[in-house]
Amino acid sequence: MSMSERDRALGMDRKITRRDFMNGVAVTAGAVAAYGAGMSALGARPAAAADAPYPPSLTGLRGHNAGAMEVMHALRDNSFWQKAGTPEPVAESYDLIVVGGGISGLAAAYLYRQQHGPDAKILVLEAQDDFGGHARRNEFTASNGRKLIGYGGSQSLQTPSYFSPAVKKLLADIDIDTEKFKVYYDSDWSEKRGLGEAVLFRKEVFGVDKLVKQTETAAEWVPETPLNEQAKKDLIELLDAPRDYLPGKSREEKLQILSETTYADFLTKICGYDQKLVAYFQNSTEGYFGMGIDGTTALDAWGNWNPGFDGMDLGDKAYKTMSPSGRLALTDPDPYIFHFPDGNAGVARALLRALVPDALPGSGMESLATAAVDYAALDRPENAVRIRINAPAMRVKHAGPIADASEVDITYHHEGKLHVVRGGHVVLACWHRVIPYLTDELGQEQIDALNDQVKVPLIYTNVQLRNWEALAKLGIGGFECPSGFWDGASIDFPVSMGDYKFAENPSDPIILHLSKIPLTGEAGVSTREQCAAGRQSLVTMTFEDMEREIRDMLARALGEAGFDPARDIEGITCNRWSHGYAYEYMRPWDKYWPDGELPIVKARQPWGRIAIANSDAGAYAYAHSAIDQAARAVRDLLGHADGLAAFADFPGPPRDMLEL
Repeated sequence: MSMSERDRALGMDRKITRRDFMNGVAVTAGAVAAYGAGMSALGARPAAAADAPYPPSLTGLRGHNAGAMEVMHALRDNSFWQKAGTPEPVAESYDLIVVGGGISGLAAAYLYRQQHGPDAKILVLEAQDDFGGHARRNEFTASNGRKLIGYGGSQSLQTPSYFSPAVKKLLADIDIDTEKFKVYYDSDWSEKRGLGEAVLFRKEVFGVDKLVKQTETAAEWVPETPLNEQAKKDLIELLDAPRDYLPGKSREEKLQILSETTYADFLTKICGYDQKLVAYFQNSTEGYFGMGIDGTTALDAWGNWNPGFDGMDLGDKAYKTMSPSGRLALTDPDPYIFHFPDGNAGVARALLRALVPDALPGSGMESLATAAVDYAALDRPENAVRIRINAPAMRVKHAGPIADASEVDITYHHEGKLHVVRGGHVVLACWHRVIPYLTDELGQEQIDALNDQVKVPLIYTNVQLRNWEALAKLGIGGFECPSGFWDGASIDFPVSMGDYKFAENPSDPIILHLSKIPLTGEAGVSTREQCAAGRQSLVTMTFEDMEREIRDMLARALGEAGFDPARDIEGITCNRWSHGYAYEYMRPWDKYWPDGELPIVKARQPWGRIAIANSDAGAYAYAHSAIDQAARAVRDLLGHADGLAAFADFPGPPRDMLEL
């Protein structure tokens, strides 16, 4: 098929570091060998791994890789075992086998070893081609040789003030001191460079392509937008001088009404504003709640700091029907600065260093940014803890009657074959909805509870630019894109750690971060249903589809400042998470919240020698929740686990800090 002139202008024909993996499949063995080129600035690749893929530097379509997805989908569709063959026993035995090598799985391995003793033998089985789960590290090499690090999933350690004692202790034990981020994170980076924010209006929705820089007062910038005159008037009032939109109502009455009304309906039916404001704000809640304003309550939008509530005398305390994230945003006492250059992959790497020291030499927080993982050291026979990637578990079953069994058999898929390995205990740190396909030992009530926990689909994308001169010329650090394919783009978090230094000058290469929550945006359709449709869309979406939208959006937003997508984009990594972040309970979809019995309580019940971890078990997509659930799972297995009783069992911030 011939390429269009528009695609050529966007640079779709350019050879950049994006085609190592095309739709999740390696191109050639030669390409694989080239992945580790130029790693010296971030730590040299270990010699033993010189010819093996180095996952952090793989670009193109990443996240859930095709191989693991195909195997698990075959298991779901009841077609796997028809062609699977006979599993081969592995001459290995472990005290603990962990299914899932994300933060929760790695934390469970670490905590179990602390409790059981340093002689504990542990195997971690990870379905994907890298450890860390959603805590994914992306690395790039700029044309000038500079190394750039980005995050491909789990973003930051949010609100350390709310961490449970179990989380605080684990972080301290693996040498993570959140106070140091106050030095690593340059909170004044944008201000020192005079960079503000902007909005890109797309002609498909607003009639014309136009980038409008925002200022402190809406009356100054809203008139420059392509909104109709009524929408402009409405938006200025909403932002600059919001009224009491429920006059005559008590505070309790207002809070109750807002908990039963979506933010979209609040804008149009309560405020009486133009429908275009729905299009303008539609995706403003997606990144935080996994849902657009068509299905997020006005109360949660208030917690998200969406405009319209300053004149309503709602107080400053969280209301009982707010979602966990809504409560957190409203009551958060901490700045949003607790971020490694690779996001919470820094936490996963710290856990890896504690579990398999030879895989990540060095010590201290700063070295986590630049040290290179020796992937060949993850699964050596002499390791007390072995981490086996590209090894999805396919079956979990006690070796004998559950009440009497002393071991559990795990069948897993690795290098094209099935293997069986036996462990004394098992932690399932995988997605809840996977578990019913792995075992036949559960009752229907627990299966139904596990299936209640869906995943929010998302794409976290890093775009490597040769410089950020166009952004500097426009005086912006990023922009929103209402109702676009991508939610917008922004310069990555300004974090410098040790030898890793963030960009200083406009001529420096830099990473732009883009995100997308693929939802239908259809009013009245639940979050769970929209997430299911979004997952399906991600399965059919190609890397080229994503890349074209990236180039097109950046050309529209930055083109007038001299940005050329064909020239200025040097690398793209799209982290596709069809099964992304844990679903958290929220109105209007979960009427029982917060007073009813939560499905996670039934879902995470242990049985025999098996316990369940992961953020799904807390219905809360945060790294500290994943660690809390690991602590609970280890306590469920060992019972006597010292110091693990003080984990956070409630989704979201601790109850006693909310003053409900």
